[in-house]
Amino acid sequence: MSFTAAQVTSAMCLARSTITGSLSLRKVRAGAVKTDAHTELSGPVDLRYAQVDVLTDAPARWPDDLLLDGLVYQQPEAALLVKSRLTWLAKENSGYLPQPHEQLAAAYTSSGHDPAAHEVLLAECRRQRAIQPPALRLWDYVQDWTVGYGYRPARAAGWLTLLLLTATVVFAVHQPPAAKPAEAPPFNAFLLVLDLLLPVVSFGQQQAFHPHGWQQRFAAGLIATGRILATTIATGFTRALSRR
Repeated sequence: MSFTAAQVTSAMCLARSTITGSLSLRKVRAGAVKTDAHTELSGPVDLRYAQVDVLTDAPARWPDDLLLDGLVYQQPEAALLVKSRLTWLAKENSGYLPQPHEQLAAAYTSSGHDPAAHEVLLAECRRQRAIQPPALRLWDYVQDWTVGYGYRPARAAGWLTLLLLTATVVFAVHQPPAAKPAEAPPFNAFLLVLDLLLPVVSFGQQQAFHPHGWQQRFAAGLIATGRILATTIATGFTRALSRR
């Protein structure tokens, strides 16, 4: 069944409808598209480049074979059901397409639901990761685990706090020797770890105290982790800000 490029001034109502086989709503212009819990669509359904003011639907009733690229709507009526909407987006089987995610995120943002918009953009980043080369995919996993691609900054603060506390205890129990004992300032394990983790500040402890043996390897790991976290946080926040 095809309604390609149809113009509907009010609502295209598919509530309580049963449609066997393909349904084309491509390039439809409508005030609303409606489905409900009784709608039966066997698919595929083509919604590409349709323009709808309000999407009044039951997301679970759309078939698994769904084409959404280019679909534009002002808002989904069930705006808060972000998990259901993400499942709905996952029905798009054409591979990674940014527009459906960014359209949904924009709809949430315009209705004042920024956390839901962030969830959608995070899901987009994860879907894009699947098509990345292995090396870039690994870097994407790091961004996801550490800062949620910039959409979960509290996670980065948690990682840094855990590393800071753990390393402070380690160096407080096993104090590294001073490079020049006669000139060394009082040792402070907390400030030493800050020196190692944060490349943009210096409290003088890293220059005054030089770990050896296993401590040296531990310090090198902290330095590398601090650089990775700092770069990841910067990359993630830049990505998040660029999409607001």
